Amino acid sequence: MDDKIKKVARTGFVAKGTVYAITGILTFMAAFNMGGQKAGRIQVLEFLDKQTFGNILLILMAIGLASYATWRFIQSVKDPENIGDDTKGKAKKTAFFISGIIYLGLAVLAVMRVIGSGSGSSGSSGAAQKSSFLASETGLIFIGIAGAGIAIAGIFQFVKAYRNDYAKKFDLSSLSEEKKRKSIKNTAKFGLSSRGVIFLIIGYFALKAAFSADPSKIKTTTEAFSFIQESSYGAWLMGLVAAGLVAYAIYMFLMAKYRRFPA
Repeated sequence: MDDKIKKVARTGFVAKGTVYAITGILTFMAAFNMGGQKAGRIQVLEFLDKQTFGNILLILMAIGLASYATWRFIQSVKDPENIGDDTKGKAKKTAFFISGIIYLGLAVLAVMRVIGSGSGSSGSSGAAQKSSFLASETGLIFIGIAGAGIAIAGIFQFVKAYRNDYAKKFDLSSLSEEKKRKSIKNTAKFGLSSRGVIFLIIGYFALKAAFSADPSKIKTTTEAFSFIQESSYGAWLMGLVAAGLVAYAIYMFLMAKYRRFPA
């Protein structure tokens, strides 16, 4: 594989890891009243925007997220890792492409915040049109399909964690210490499981919204954290999931360093 593509992928992993690290840290702090806030991707951009040299941080984040999106598009179109064109391969490529669109959109939002239009409002008419579309039959079908996809992605996170599928992507043989290899495995399991929890909650509420014909029941990441917080031992559970997202961020950073690419 071309070294330029590898660099693009590794840059993308760092950016994605940074998003999850900030999400996890802010939410963990909120869980135990240490400041912070329940966060999702948009809140991460808002957080960066408020920092010293916020515009520079947002531009760097946009470059990193665009790099990750590019890697996903390359995976879905050029198939550099020989995933194949069977049913499983096509499903993976579709998921890669959707992931690419999501992260490219986030990169665009980061740039929009820099140029001053990201925090602006598109007006109540735009929001009303969006709400009207989601409440339509077509919109509800779209919500249902998206919810099913997110829920399946959540289940896949657990499968990936406990089958050790992620290990195939690491060059663990280059690590001489068993402790380091074990740390990577434990971090990956914890991170993927926590991500799976969030995906399952969001997917569940999207399906619920579709079947009840009520788009207002759709949950974002921040609302998924609120759902966890409202349960028994909510603060501890929310803190645990948030810590897991930090672990997922570490997993992404490790991917940036140790990811194995085909020759």
